[in-house]
Amino acid sequence: MTEPITQPPANEAGGYDPAAIEHKWQTRWRERGTNATDLEGGDRPFYALMMFPYPSAEGLHVGNLFAFTGNDIYGRFHRLRGHTVFEPLGYDAFGIHSENYALKLGRHPADLIPKNIANFRRQLERAGLMVDWRYSLSTTDPGYYKWTQWIFLQLLNRGLAYKKKAAVNWCPKDKTVLANEQVIAGVCERCKTPVEQRFLEQWFFEITKYAGRLLDNLDWIDWSETTKSAQRNWIGRSVGAEITFDVMPSSERGTQRASGEVSRIAVFTTRADTIFGASYLVLAPEHPLAAELTTSSRRAEVEAYRERSAKKDVIARKVTKEKTGVFTGSYARNPATAQPIPIWIADYVLMEYGTGAIMAVPGHDERDFEFAQAFGLPIPRVVVAEGESADAPLSAAFTDNEGGRLVNSGRLDGLTVDEGKRAAVAWLEEIGAARTVVNYRLHDWCISRQRYWGPPIPIIYCDACGPQPVPESDLPVLLPNIADFTPDDSGISPLARHHEWYRVPCPTCGALARRETDVSDTFLDSAWYFLRYPSADRDDVAFDRALAKKWLPVDSYIGGNEHAVLHLLYSRFITMVLHDAGYVTFEEPFKRFRAHGHIVRDGAKMSKTKGNIVNPDDLIEEWGADAFRTYLMFLGPYEEGGDYRDRGISGVKRFLDRLWVSVANARTDGVPDDSVMRKLHQTIRKVGDDIPRLSYNTAVAAMMEYINVVRAYERTPHRSEVEPLVQLVSPFAPHIAEELWERLGHDGSVMDAGWPEYDPALATEDTIEMAVQVNGKTRGKVRVAKDADQAAVIVAARADAQIAKFITGEPKKIIFVPGRLINIVV
Repeated sequence: MTEPITQPPANEAGGYDPAAIEHKWQTRWRERGTNATDLEGGDRPFYALMMFPYPSAEGLHVGNLFAFTGNDIYGRFHRLRGHTVFEPLGYDAFGIHSENYALKLGRHPADLIPKNIANFRRQLERAGLMVDWRYSLSTTDPGYYKWTQWIFLQLLNRGLAYKKKAAVNWCPKDKTVLANEQVIAGVCERCKTPVEQRFLEQWFFEITKYAGRLLDNLDWIDWSETTKSAQRNWIGRSVGAEITFDVMPSSERGTQRASGEVSRIAVFTTRADTIFGASYLVLAPEHPLAAELTTSSRRAEVEAYRERSAKKDVIARKVTKEKTGVFTGSYARNPATAQPIPIWIADYVLMEYGTGAIMAVPGHDERDFEFAQAFGLPIPRVVVAEGESADAPLSAAFTDNEGGRLVNSGRLDGLTVDEGKRAAVAWLEEIGAARTVVNYRLHDWCISRQRYWGPPIPIIYCDACGPQPVPESDLPVLLPNIADFTPDDSGISPLARHHEWYRVPCPTCGALARRETDVSDTFLDSAWYFLRYPSADRDDVAFDRALAKKWLPVDSYIGGNEHAVLHLLYSRFITMVLHDAGYVTFEEPFKRFRAHGHIVRDGAKMSKTKGNIVNPDDLIEEWGADAFRTYLMFLGPYEEGGDYRDRGISGVKRFLDRLWVSVANARTDGVPDDSVMRKLHQTIRKVGDDIPRLSYNTAVAAMMEYINVVRAYERTPHRSEVEPLVQLVSPFAPHIAEELWERLGHDGSVMDAGWPEYDPALATEDTIEMAVQVNGKTRGKVRVAKDADQAAVIVAARADAQIAKFITGEPKKIIFVPGRLINIVV
C-alpha cells in the first residue's frame, strides 16, 4: 500500500462527477485488461453467466440492465472472494425477430445486426459490466454457426435426429412453424394471427429418449423451484398402462368398411381401474388408423371433420370448451366387459400424447363426460365415495377419488382406486390386453424453420444415396446473402428459390443433389453457447475439452423465467448428448440457476409492447452508471423485481455522494469509534450474507443505514470506518469504488483487494421481530435490528415476498411504533 493521496475537504452538497470518473475507469480497465480472465492459469475458476440477449434495434432498456447488473454484481462478489471469474457476453442474433424487423424496414438482417450489436455493446460497457469482451460471440457469425451445424451432425450420428411428416402449428402471417408455447389462445404470440395446423416434412431431435434423465436430475440440481416445477410439468411423467382393444369385425356389426380390417387399438391410461366404465374409444383426427376404421357410410362426414380439425392449432384444441366429434361407424370390444363400444374421432384427443387414442370413461373424466352428454353416449359409474351406492346418479363426472371405491367393476368391486389400478393392470396383463408403461407429455423437438435468417441444416439430398450429412470438413454451410428472403405461404424456405445455392454435388457419389433449405430453430443456437465462450477465439474446435473441463458446468446462470422450459430444457438435452458422446465430462450445464424478476413501471412489466420502457442512456447521462446500477438493485428483491419510479434514483445518488465525502474527509489520527465499528462489522456480515442470496436490495439498504451512522451529526469518520465500505460497495458501484480505492492510496483494482472480514463478536446484533400491517391488517413479521428506524423496517417489509405483494404503489401514510409494529397505508 502506498501513502494516501491527500485530498482537499469535499463538499457533500457538491458530490462527485460520475461522467469523469466512469470514463476514466472504463478506459483504465481496457488499457490494463482488468476484466480479462486467465482462462488457462486462473485459480478457483468461477463462471458467472447471464443469458445472452437478442440485439434488437431499439437497444437495451432499464429492465434489461436490471438483469445484467444483478449477474455482474454476483460475478464481482466472487472475484472479491478470491475466485478467477469469467463473465462473457454475446448475442442471440438469428431468428424471426431480426428477419421480420429487416422485412419491415426493407433492409437485410445482415446489414442491421452488426449495428445493433455495436449499440448493445456500447450500452453494456457504459453500464460498467465486468465482461471479458475477448470472448464475445454472435450466433450469426459463420465461425459460430459452423459448430451449431456440427452439433446437428453429432445428433444425427447418434440416431437422435430424424425427418418426418408431422402436424405443426403454422402462422400464416409469419409464414413459419411455431412451437406450442408460441401459440397463445389459438393465435401467434408475436403477430396475434390465428394459427393453422399443417402437415410438413420436418427435422426433429429425439429429446423424448432423454425424458427420464431430464426429469430425474431436477431432484438434485440447484435451480429455482419455480423453474424446476415448470420443467417437471412440461416433461409430464405418467405411469400407467397401454391397454389394447380388439376391433370388432365388420361382419359382427353388419357394416362394411371400405379399407382393410384393423385388428387392435392401443390406448394409454393412468386409470386402468376404470376399465369397466370405458363406454367408447376416441381417436385423434390425425390418427393413422382413422381412415381405415371409417365405414363407407360414415366416410364423407369423417373426412369433413378431419379436414376442419386440421385447420386448428394444437393449443386451441387443448383449451377449447366446445366438444366436437364424429362416429367412425366401427366398434371395439372392451377387454374387461367383452361388450362392444363405439369408436369416435374428436379433436380433444391429441396425437402427440400417448398413442393418440383414449378409452373414454365419462363417469370419471370431465372432458369425456361433456363429450358423452353432447352425443348421447352411455355414462356408467364405476367409482363411488364412501357410503354411496353403486347406482348413485351422476350429474357430473365423479373425480374425487380420495377414499373412493370401485363398483360395477366385476372382480375389482370393493377395491380402493389405488388398489384397483394395480389389480386391473395385473389382470389385463394376464389376459394379454395390457402392459405397464411410462409415458411423457414431452414430445420430440422440431428444429426445422421455413425462414431465411438462421443456420442452414447441413443435409444434402441425393436421388441415389438419400439424405447425406454434409462432411464436417465442408462446414459451415454458409447462409447466402440473398436479396429475396421474404417467406411465402408454400411452407418452403426462401432458400429453395435459389438454385445456385442449393444445387450441389452429393458428397457420397458426386451426382447433382440438393441442399436442405430449412434453417434450424434459434433454440439450437442458444442450447450450447455457454460451451463456446471459453473457446470463442478458436476456429478448429467447437470447444476446447480441457477448458470445458476446467470452467464448466457454469457455476451461476441467471436469466428470465420465460425461458424456464424451452431454452433451459434444450440446453440440458444437448449437454447430455455431448456427455454421452464423450465430448464433455458433465451432463448438466448449469450448477445453479436463478430467475431474475422484472421491472414494473406504470403498473405493468417494462417492455416495448407496453410502451413503458426507459432508455438507460438518459439515466446514466444524468446520474451516472454507479447510481443507476445501485438504484436498480434497490428497487426490490432481485428474483421478483421492483416498481420503477423516475426520480427514485436521487436517493441512491445522495448515498454515493455521502460515501465520496466520507472517504475524502476521513481522518487517520486517533482511533475509530467503537459503536461505529460494531455497526461496520454487522454491515460486512449482512452484505456478505445477502449477495449470495441475490438479496441485493437489503444489502444496499444495510450500506445506506451504515453511512447514516458514519455521518451522524456531521461527524468526521475515521479511515478505518469507511475503507471497508468502499470494498462492500464495489460490486454495485465499481467506478466510484475504484476511484476511492485509488485515493485511499492503494495500487491495483479494488476488485482484487479481497472481501473485508468481520469480527463475529462485533457482528453480533440484537434483533427483534416486528409486526407489519398494510392498511391496518397484519400481513407478516420481519426480523430487524432492535434499534431499526422506520426506513430500515420498510426495506425489510418490501424484501419479504409475502408482505411486499400487499404494498402496491407509494405509501400514503406510515404509522411506526419503534420496536413493536409498522402500519403502511397504501
